[in-house]
Amino acid sequence: MASDPTQSFARPRVAAGVLFFDERGRVMMVVPTYKDYLEIPGGYIECGETPTQAVAREVKEELGITPPIGRLLVVDWAPTPAEGDKQLFVFDGGVLDRHWLDRIVLDQDELAGYGFHEVAEIGTVTIPRLARRIAQGDRARREGTTLYLESGEVVA
Repeated sequence: MASDPTQSFARPRVAAGVLFFDERGRVMMVVPTYKDYLEIPGGYIECGETPTQAVAREVKEELGITPPIGRLLVVDWAPTPAEGDKQLFVFDGGVLDRHWLDRIVLDQDELAGYGFHEVAEIGTVTIPRLARRIAQGDRARREGTTLYLESGEVVA
């Protein structure tokens, strides 16, 4: 009996997130009710969705707002022991001014709060691979580029 060649193909979980900033250049971090560290807005992509559709849906569900989602900043191949292969897309959400901030209504089932944090200090509030991904996303935003990462590290 021949083995199924598709068994050896990666079937990663795929997620999309967004970096929102305040007028001081700090990045938004949300407080999930189901994790013990801060996250960026976003989540897993559903069947039939594109990464941009998924991140827009997640932002609307989590924060209750529909700001424009900008360009792709990073793609990160970041497998974990608990979840296996993962591919993450991170987009530029730009600056959330008072117009958007005043309209945020948190999904209480998913989020307990949010705040803005200095990118240089993000490692104190989240896990290392996410801190690296955020730092590289901030770099890509400032440099006007898109970066490919593996576990949050730039691959040359």
